[in-house]
Amino acid sequence: MQILADTSLTNYIPIAVALAMSIGFAIVNVGASLILGPRRQGASKGATYESGMEAIGSTRKRFNVRFFVVAMTFLLFDVEVIFLYPWAVAYTQLEPQSPMAGLFLARILFFIGTSVIAYIYAWRKGVFRWD
Repeated sequence: MQILADTSLTNYIPIAVALAMSIGFAIVNVGASLILGPRRQGASKGATYESGMEAIGSTRKRFNVRFFVVAMTFLLFDVEVIFLYPWAVAYTQLEPQSPMAGLFLARILFFIGTSVIAYIYAWRKGVFRWD
């Protein structure tokens, strides 16, 4: 069984409406803040303000690279989950013993396997240690 997509443009109308509403909402909010917002500048308004406290020291402080590596690892697995959902939807529509089902399963196992290998590699390198 082959998966065929409906090529009718009427299926895209809800997406177009949601996109138009979100763009319109953004334009209205920016325009309203430009028209209604305060325009006065001053020394206290231009001062550095961070979490209710005055800034102490330089703002050019370097962060440990581990913060960024952990963030990138999180994004990797987040994107993996995003790819798993459409695969699962397409996989359920295949016939159980068809060659396409085996190919679909092999591809996703390869994808997950490479992600797990990358995770184990990062773990062994000590990326997740905070000492």
